[in-house]
Amino acid sequence: MKNLKKALYILALLFPVTLFAQKEIVIEPANITMEVGQKKQITAYVMENGKKLNDPINLLSRARRSLSIDSTMMAHAIQPGTYDIVAVADGVRKNFQIKVNYPAIAEVKIDDIPQKIYAGTSVALKYHVIDKSGATRDDVDVQFSSMYTNIAEVDDFGTVNTLIPGKATITVKAENVTNTITVNVVSNPIVKIQLEAEMNTARTGDVFHFKAKALDKNGKIVPDAPIFYSFSGVADNTSQSASGLIKNDGRFVADEAGRYTVTASCGVASASKTLKITPREVTRKIEMVGQGSVNDKHTSDFWVWEGIDGRDYAVTGTWGADGTAYFWDVTDPSNISKIDSVQVDARTVNDVKISEDGKICVISREGASDRKNGLVIIDVSNPRDVEIISRFDENMTGGVHNVFISGDYLYALSGGQKYYIIDIKDPKNPRAVSKFELDTPGHSIHDVWVEDGIAYSSNWADGIQLVDVGNGIAGGSPENPKQFASYAYPNKANHASFPFRSPSTGKFYVIGGDEIFPYGLNTGKGGVNMAGGYLHVVDFTDLENPEEVARFEIPYAGSHNYWIEGETLYVAFYNAGVRVVDLSGELMGDLRKQGREIAWIIPNDANGYTANAPFTWGAQLHKGHVFFSDWNSGLWSAKLEPEKPKNTPIKVK
Repeated sequence: MKNLKKALYILALLFPVTLFAQKEIVIEPANITMEVGQKKQITAYVMENGKKLNDPINLLSRARRSLSIDSTMMAHAIQPGTYDIVAVADGVRKNFQIKVNYPAIAEVKIDDIPQKIYAGTSVALKYHVIDKSGATRDDVDVQFSSMYTNIAEVDDFGTVNTLIPGKATITVKAENVTNTITVNVVSNPIVKIQLEAEMNTARTGDVFHFKAKALDKNGKIVPDAPIFYSFSGVADNTSQSASGLIKNDGRFVADEAGRYTVTASCGVASASKTLKITPREVTRKIEMVGQGSVNDKHTSDFWVWEGIDGRDYAVTGTWGADGTAYFWDVTDPSNISKIDSVQVDARTVNDVKISEDGKICVISREGASDRKNGLVIIDVSNPRDVEIISRFDENMTGGVHNVFISGDYLYALSGGQKYYIIDIKDPKNPRAVSKFELDTPGHSIHDVWVEDGIAYSSNWADGIQLVDVGNGIAGGSPENPKQFASYAYPNKANHASFPFRSPSTGKFYVIGGDEIFPYGLNTGKGGVNMAGGYLHVVDFTDLENPEEVARFEIPYAGSHNYWIEGETLYVAFYNAGVRVVDLSGELMGDLRKQGREIAWIIPNDANGYTANAPFTWGAQLHKGHVFFSDWNSGLWSAKLEPEKPKNTPIKVK
């Protein structure tokens, strides 16, 4: 009997809710289905032994950018899909799902219908499927058909192939919605193609601009001829394909060294040019120089600067720990030494920045014990004896993940949804003067960077946002920020944005970075991680028509923070360390395949917080040294060997 009582006592300790409380959370309605844009009140309560309790319950959406739930349990359906919801009360929790239906299709829109199509040529239909919520859909099965297939056929992907002169009816159908157009096929006057290029030899990664002219039998130009570009080739390395990228405006770039043939065609007329492509040959050696070890906690972001005494210093944050920021003397990059620290009420000091005059440091706070997450302003005139000047918590309760200092203003993210612009002319009395926030459903933000009076924010699904905060391009100022351009890419993972005005081409790019953890994120000591995602190079030269033109990707790793100096990119790729990339010339295609990677270095540390588990956070070039922080091992410095002069013969001993 004593043994039975003892066993029951142990079971009661292990499973108190199951044996005695008998609590459960009831969700009403039991099965919840919503439409995009709909709001629905959810009822949730706790039952214990058949009695309804008044225990408070929190509902948490695991995909708040797609389905949000506020404190009153009002659900707002933003995007279609099936989403996991967690209900939490004292001593009990419940997982359930809410399904958001895809809206019915409202319209199939066909754009830029040509008035005439020359027989023997092909035209790809430009169409958009729009649902009743107004969203453009690319997940719908679209069917194409032609009534007069002897005149024009249409394939499964919407390409109209014309055969003989006449009129044909083309129908595009999505679900039960159709749109029908008539195409006018006329006789083809084109008998010859002229193809020109500014060069016939180049390196991998160099962009060609081909110009093709279609001529009739009298040698006159046919201006509306649909020119189709293609290429073939043989790589010098016979184990590689002669890969590259060609656009229908005549731009071409090769990935591999070899011989390529670019062809422009229109119907039966065509012309070709042969090119010789040589290796880019930009690789250089990089060597590790020094380390400022942090092995008792995770390291976050950092900043290196020249102090007012002429020496060089750095500040690093910490992640998921005790709210400490460290200050370092990095004047000798081979002997990085810790010289001071501050500790604030936070679990994470995610971001750190230094003012342009080297006197003020700002650190962010997340996970404060009193939930007054904000930022802390520090006097770093003497980095060996730093002093907290003030703190700013107003409207920052959701946590400050990222900050930036530009002139007399501080830009601080708040709650992952917006950023405030704070006047710090008097750093003892900071005051908010404005904020920037999108109005899109489920909007969020991760990062902001300011350069030349333009704030570049990274807004996840809403992509890269360009905001005038003093440049004048849109009449904006810190007190009156004005958005004037944007670009969102399909994977909705925009985490960082950095502007790049190419000295060699004059083009204006913004490089957007992903942050994706496809295998999850193990934040504990001993956790080994792999990230995903890559850099998207977006050409903003035409602000009204930004175009994603290039990418830089490391397989089985993901991008994080980066820095551009001149025409060189220094980017942290988490588990793949720091990558140094050549950005010279026009950018197009897959930069890594083109041999634009100059160097790479990975910080393995047997004594790290997690041993030999590099997870590099960010990189910065300072006075010829590449500094970078690593989540598991602290602050590092490396040295890239000087660039070799062009066409310099290598002497062999």
